[in-house]
Amino acid sequence: METLEEVELCFPQLLNTSCKKPKRSHFEVIMSYIILSSITVLSTTLNLLVIVTISHFKQLHTPTNLLLLSLAVSDFFVGLLVFFQIMFIDGCWYLGDPMCIVYLCLGCFITASSVGNMVLICADRYVAICDPLHYSTKVTQKRVKVCVSLCWIGSVIFQSLVLKNNFENTGSAISCTGECVAPGNYITQLADLFLSFIGPVTVIIVLYMRVFVVAVSQARAMRSHIVAVTLQGSVKVNVKKSEIKAARTLGVVVVVFLMCVCPYYIVVFTTRDALLDGSSTFMICMLYLSASINPLMYVFVYPWFRKCLKLIVTLEILRPDSCEANIL
Repeated sequence: METLEEVELCFPQLLNTSCKKPKRSHFEVIMSYIILSSITVLSTTLNLLVIVTISHFKQLHTPTNLLLLSLAVSDFFVGLLVFFQIMFIDGCWYLGDPMCIVYLCLGCFITASSVGNMVLICADRYVAICDPLHYSTKVTQKRVKVCVSLCWIGSVIFQSLVLKNNFENTGSAISCTGECVAPGNYITQLADLFLSFIGPVTVIIVLYMRVFVVAVSQARAMRSHIVAVTLQGSVKVNVKKSEIKAARTLGVVVVVFLMCVCPYYIVVFTTRDALLDGSSTFMICMLYLSASINPLMYVFVYPWFRKCLKLIVTLEILRPDSCEANIL
């Protein structure tokens, strides 16, 4: 039987109510700090660069880039939330029950917003590939702003309903001091699983499969007519190639996104309570890792971002007329 000396408590002064620290090797703790710290730095830095770039340069104020901007904002806050997970590495929550609830709710809200933005970006690519002639009329800045606003507002409303029990029964599921648990029931977890994960992922996969089929058919058509292409036609081919390249990038993002998000939702669905303790650090890392990958996959592949990055690093962005610079 373990003695008090052998057991490490989160709050040693509270012998009867404190949670026990999970036993971990020094190597595991150090690696957890390194991984989570890297995710925080990458997510906040890269997404902040995306936010500054798209917001500052007027030439980049297109419907597609507005969607990328919204995704970057949500991913930026995801990176900030990782800081709380770093404080939770030793398996103890030191910020109290109210902050635990705030952290859990913000995490669910921001993650849902990120997933919603992913759906909107996939829908944008779907229209661009499958109906390019009507893209400029169907996808306008005004409509994109409305969709983005609905995405954020809908995430807040839905997660507020799902986590309503958390606000009404703050700390009711806490069995010991130093634990951070999100109380809930099977029905709310099932609803969250379908509306926050299965539903959006199904939409993304269906849209992208359609995009992939159309992109392949376009590529075959271009190869079969490449000899007869005129100078004007070659410009059209280049445009189609750029759209197909964007579709391929989207395919890679979808696969990486599923790899990052699936482990977390599988654990949440298979357990009755959404425990955010030290044992789930890996799942949290995978969930938050997508926030670092998104800006790399969506934005860093475009030449205009590298031009903007050069202007930012050289402080040319501070010039009064820098927002009018020719980026494209």
